[in-house]
Amino acid sequence: MTDLAASPLGHATTYSDTYDPGLLFAVERAPLRESIGIAGPLPFHGEDVWNAYELSWLTPSGKPQVAIATLRVPAASPCIVESKSVKLYLTAFNGTRFASAEDVLSTLTRDIARATRSDVIVELVAPDAFDALPRAEPSGICIDDLPVAIEDYAPHPDLLGTSGDHAAETLFTRLFRSVCPVTGQPDYATMVVRYEGARIDRAALLRYLVSFRKQPGFHEHCVEAIFMDVLRRCAPVALEVHARFTRRGGIDINPYRSTRPVVPPVNARTAQQ
Repeated sequence: MTDLAASPLGHATTYSDTYDPGLLFAVERAPLRESIGIAGPLPFHGEDVWNAYELSWLTPSGKPQVAIATLRVPAASPCIVESKSVKLYLTAFNGTRFASAEDVLSTLTRDIARATRSDVIVELVAPDAFDALPRAEPSGICIDDLPVAIEDYAPHPDLLGTSGDHAAETLFTRLFRSVCPVTGQPDYATMVVRYEGARIDRAALLRYLVSFRKQPGFHEHCVEAIFMDVLRRCAPVALEVHARFTRRGGIDINPYRSTRPVVPPVNARTAQQ
């Protein structure tokens, strides 16, 4: 199991301005998945989409360049990369000269693939294309105004329930919060649950999602825990769970899990992000 004490999280850090792929700190997915009962073949498809808004490097002549990088890591990858280490890794590009944007792209792709032990997709968006980046709020039914009483801020899957009616709907909340498993710093997200099957009790779902408020967990692990709890307790015919976490250190992380190998949602930034 990955020793998180060896990660940059929770430690004073010196920011390097020299490219160093050794700054990336990989975290194995398997132990976290075993803790929520996932062993053997994965019960879902999906990906983790990272948007890095503070990427900068130098041309061979020393002129700074900027771009937004999108990193797509498949859910089947053996490892994730701890987010602070990605911040440190990208910051080190600031004082490094690259031959071209294509050189930056190939370097990012190679290093993230090596850290996650998986094929990844990396895209760079130049400043003249920033305006074209999609922005949207989630579609579906917002459950935030439901009158619920919250008594405990620890995840309780037994809060979840269904009725006999059949439904195919998308429910979402902007009230989700978890905390970093090392530093305890809060992580906020819009959480989207799309399903088909017995109708999920909306108030119960909101109480369950809000109960993560003090739960330590990486973004990816929280989404997978929610996915597994809803799958087990509500037994939908089809299920998708998608989170849009607000950025920290110039990076937002957006995990998506689905029972079906469907095309993931458009990488559209919410207003909070």
